[in-house]
Amino acid sequence: MSHPYAFAQDLSLLTPRLQLRPMGSDDAAAWFAIMADPQVMRFWNHAPWRELAEAQAALAVDRQAYAEGQLFKLGIYRRDSDELIGMCQCYHIEAESRRGEIGYCLASNAQGQGFMGEALEHFVRYLGQGLNMRRLEAEIDPRNQASARTLERLGFVLEGTLRERWCVGGELSDSGLYGLLLERTV
Repeated sequence: MSHPYAFAQDLSLLTPRLQLRPMGSDDAAAWFAIMADPQVMRFWNHAPWRELAEAQAALAVDRQAYAEGQLFKLGIYRRDSDELIGMCQCYHIEAESRRGEIGYCLASNAQGQGFMGEALEHFVRYLGQGLNMRRLEAEIDPRNQASARTLERLGFVLEGTLRERWCVGGELSDSGLYGLLLERTV
């Protein structure tokens, strides 16, 4: 990477129902509950977490990477309750190419209500307009049709499939690779 981006520590993106902001150490229990849920982790590239310490350690690593401009990760909070219900992130950021990969997840009790589409719409817009990124990529398990529909609604295009890319818990899965050219959509 030629140079990292500078991410505001107090950044807050507001949507009609959500607030996207950096997660803090006080979010460890809620973040653990999300990442320990087998339903949430069904199409993830690692097994569900088993200990709160995993969430605490991940949050510390994420905060450091955020401060260094290497990871742009925001928690998704309900505005009506301030409950952490998920996250969206941009990682593998290449400043010179103005590109990065996005990832996201949502608590099982928040799925099916349009929260992820709402969050990602604002997140992607910020990446294009606020950070001047040119291209975004996303890798999903092709069996995750809800995720594929969310990406396609945002203008992402399936650009290829990597067969048997992941093996998690003895189960092989493919990866669908999606891309979005921001300058044409934002």
